[in-house]
Amino acid sequence: MSSSSNATTRLVRLPATLNNLANLAAMLEKVERAGRAPDAGQYRQLVERVCAELLRQAAEPALPQLLEAFPSTAELYENVNYQSAGLCLSPLDRSVQTEQAARRALQTLMQR
Repeated sequence: MSSSSNATTRLVRLPATLNNLANLAAMLEKVERAGRAPDAGQYRQLVERVCAELLRQAAEPALPQLLEAFPSTAELYENVNYQSAGLCLSPLDRSVQTEQAARRALQTLMQR
């Protein structure tokens, strides 16, 4: 088993099968919190690698623990699975607000 931690240094025990995803998720968190814009190509490549690993590990029972520890990766997971699961990991209030904002944005675009 491996251990990973988020910004609040909460220890999370994960099976070794999630090591690669945990390392990629930690990199993504670091990039997201860096306070400066990353290189677009490198960021895209990192996101693609995280998404591919998320798809590969979708059936892993410990995946929810990893997603709880790495919010940026959880967001990607929701985006990848939005078609079938919606905003399944977001708090309900935030999910509703996000859906409403998306509808308003689409309405504004359609009125142009």
